[in-house]
Amino acid sequence: MTLLLLDTHAYVWALTDPARLSRRARTAIEAPGNALLVSAATAWEMAIKHRAGTWPEAELLLAQHDDLTSRLGAQSLDISTADAIRAGGLDWDHADPFDRMLAAQSLLRQAALVTRDAAFGHLRGLSIVW
Repeated sequence: MTLLLLDTHAYVWALTDPARLSRRARTAIEAPGNALLVSAATAWEMAIKHRAGTWPEAELLLAQHDDLTSRLGAQSLDISTADAIRAGGLDWDHADPFDRMLAAQSLLRQAALVTRDAAFGHLRGLSIVW
């Protein structure tokens, strides 16, 4: 079994347009033996972008977040104090707080991060699926 943490775009595409995922990412997400996680940081990022008007379509996803996460076969992952400390302390020249949180949560749980974002490739020790 592989533990996978879905980045925000991977989560949304898995729900709304799986063809946008890479073949490797789609196969990993759909594999019955893999465990999927969706971070609270994903809902937080979606809510901020929706409120700012940059992602109006996120309203429905947010309203049904728990149900959609469950239908995907994923577990919600809360943000812990340990996650926050690790995210803030990462030796990584990347300022996006959501990316830093996802990276920290992946590292602390030894989960592969499902993402197409090349910025994560600069973080040593992080396993990426795309």
